[in-house]
Amino acid sequence: MADLIIKGGTVLTMSDKTPEKCDVVVENGLITFIKKDPHEEADKIIDAKGCFVMPGLVNAHTHLAMTLFRGFADDLPYREWIQKIQAAEMKLTPADVRKGAYLGALEMIKSGTTSCADMYIHMDEVASVVEKTGIRAALGYGMIEGLNEDPTTKLRIREKFNRFWSGTANGRITTMYAPHSASTCSKGFLERVRDLARKEGARIHIHMLETEEELDLMKSNYNMCSVNLLDTINMLGPETLAAHCIWLSDHDLEVLKNKNVNVVHCPTSNIALGAGVARIPEMLEKGINVALGTDSAASGGSLDMWKEMRTAQMLHKIKNPRAMHAPDVLGMATINGAKALGINAGILKAGCFADIIIVDLKKPQFVSADPVTALVNGASGCDVRTTIVNGKVLMEDHVLMELDEEKIIEDARKIIRKIWSGKPILQKMSQ
Repeated sequence: MADLIIKGGTVLTMSDKTPEKCDVVVENGLITFIKKDPHEEADKIIDAKGCFVMPGLVNAHTHLAMTLFRGFADDLPYREWIQKIQAAEMKLTPADVRKGAYLGALEMIKSGTTSCADMYIHMDEVASVVEKTGIRAALGYGMIEGLNEDPTTKLRIREKFNRFWSGTANGRITTMYAPHSASTCSKGFLERVRDLARKEGARIHIHMLETEEELDLMKSNYNMCSVNLLDTINMLGPETLAAHCIWLSDHDLEVLKNKNVNVVHCPTSNIALGAGVARIPEMLEKGINVALGTDSAASGGSLDMWKEMRTAQMLHKIKNPRAMHAPDVLGMATINGAKALGINAGILKAGCFADIIIVDLKKPQFVSADPVTALVNGASGCDVRTTIVNGKVLMEDHVLMELDEEKIIEDARKIIRKIWSGKPILQKMSQ
């Protein structure tokens, strides 16, 4: 007998972009088969009539606990923004990060994101939250050289984190090495990170050419850009997750293509910080695997991947309406993201992780001759009815199965009041 059957929904597998009415059968955390009328019994049956049944979304670059800084440094250019954020981050305790990560996980579950790639500080707390909330995550303990710890201690702590947490939570947690960028870590330090990652078979998650300032700094220090430096030290490959990738030359694009680097597009954050517009249509044309990420809620405003899809599509239509299509961005948010994280998800087929969401289509914005385009153009996190990870139902009919939503929100609000201490906005928030 199966553990779960999702019946009567319109299934969007992402292997076949034509939705079809089928049932999805789940056992032991995996999809066992998808077909019409399987005549199978199950411990639990979910009626998905009038809904899309589709892969859970993959947020391939974020910082969960930075939900605590939402609105804290808005309307600032990148350099001013990062300075203000870093000053506030120095005051965060491990308990603060834990509560911020809970808020981020809550937001993702409610909006249909089942997996994420997260890099930040106090990552043992984040890993514990991932373990308890039921989401899937590739976690990297962030590294900026010279900040707080000497390089050897920093690497030892990261190595210990990776070895302890990799494969835990029934395999839902994987680990990555996460140097912040080529401009905040020396060449020698990056080579040490590369060697550790290679020894453990771990992936590398790094910011790459997010700003023109980074490009200028790298040229000044190394007479080459971040892409070329990382290529020179043999740090680029299919195990590399490169976030942003905005200030790329034609040669850089060829390097990323030839090395099979996974690029993560974060359009909302890029716009908000005035960082620039990445050459995503060209990357897709070259066959580069491009995933999608929200970055942090401190820059992008939310962890809603539906908003990110819509922004990605519309941003690149400014110069060419044919540049980005709805299936392209939906693929970036599902199957491409799963490939970037190295997880067997982002697609609904037998043998894949049962990371599934159910989206309510019984709304006016989804009345369309092209349901996939309507989904990308019209959906928000609020339209996600049910979220399932590893075959476990985390939210059903908008009701969280185990998390205490009110407590998570109130705990986060207390920390936000501390961060904003003495500012008028807090008086309004507390009324």
